[in-house]
Amino acid sequence: MKVLVKLIFLLTMTTPAFAQADFKTEQLKFDRVSAAYEEKWNSLQEALRSAGIGRPFKLYMAAYKAEGKLELWLKTNGQKTHQLFRTYNFCAQSGILGPKVKEGDLQTPEGYYYLNVFNPKSSFHLSLGISYPNQVDRFRSGKEKPGGEIYIHGNCVTVGCIPLTDDKIREVYVLAVEAKNAGQDQIPVHIFPFKMTAGNLNTYLKQFPAHRAFWTNLQTGYAYFEKNHMIPVLSEKSGRYLFK
Repeated sequence: MKVLVKLIFLLTMTTPAFAQADFKTEQLKFDRVSAAYEEKWNSLQEALRSAGIGRPFKLYMAAYKAEGKLELWLKTNGQKTHQLFRTYNFCAQSGILGPKVKEGDLQTPEGYYYLNVFNPKSSFHLSLGISYPNQVDRFRSGKEKPGGEIYIHGNCVTVGCIPLTDDKIREVYVLAVEAKNAGQDQIPVHIFPFKMTAGNLNTYLKQFPAHRAFWTNLQTGYAYFEKNHMIPVLSEKSGRYLFK
């Protein structure tokens, strides 16, 4: 009886780890995910080894609208700083620089988000949902509907999402599954209007002066990551991001 009680206790203590590990198992039940792993995972593992990135790892994504780039930064669990692993090109874009304000405006959001959906049966091959709108977005939208359903996905069409082609989304999706399966519950996705250097900010504000307050606020988090290669600790209040 004592042995049985001890066994039940050990199983109870380890259940969360097994439950987390089941995420990859569940994803691999879908044909597109299993095909993505078969096609991409061996080469990705080799690239990780060549870059000196161990497993498990944590993932951070940074998107830049003007440049049309999505950067994937990784760090091995236990390390403090991220290193750039891959950069992907957007294969289509809609809207102009500036945040998304309302449903149907064709804008890609700008701000600090995280992945909140893994869709292995997407109409756009595979897709990763972004947590738009957040509190800052809702504050900005006021009485307007802010919209939603913003994804990083395959194919090359968009009305505000970030499309990468089917080939590239397979790599991004696999890396995201690996990070989540290893215990990263929130994978940050930070979307910027452009690389927010002081020079770029001054240049683009001449074209879009109405975004001065918002872009200056965004730049604080951008500058922190560029300097430290660490994700800033932030919160949202009264339509602004607050950084610690």
